[in-house]
Amino acid sequence: MSRYRPSLLLLCIALQGCAGPNPDVTGSGSQLAVRQLQTRYYDTLDKQMTMRSVVATLQDLGFTIDTADATLGTITATRIYNESDYEIYTMRMTLTVRENEGERVSVRANARLNDASVSDPLTYQDFFSALDKAMFLTLQKVD
Repeated sequence: MSRYRPSLLLLCIALQGCAGPNPDVTGSGSQLAVRQLQTRYYDTLDKQMTMRSVVATLQDLGFTIDTADATLGTITATRIYNESDYEIYTMRMTLTVRENEGERVSVRANARLNDASVSDPLTYQDFFSALDKAMFLTLQKVD
């Protein structure tokens, strides 16, 4: 998986870019549109494996895992960004992993930057891009 380190570094930089001095975290659009940005479906019935992939992805992106509950399927993680000596941003991700009908597992991510909800599509696209790669490698049993 070391060949994917440069892309993870670029993803971290992209996520950090979302935490600039004037981030557009409120966005616009309906609640349904935001929920669609926050959710991905994977063709597997293995909730535990999916949770492990989510935890590994968060850690690769520099997040610290705060809590993980396999029974509820929830994970919370935090990452602190230091823009300067005076500007510190905290991003908290809360993820829910659920089994769905049709042999699928859904992963829903909810990001908050300081105290504001993040609805910027790029933040979620970047996270799910990294998770998609991790899920593919896990499902193909590639270490």
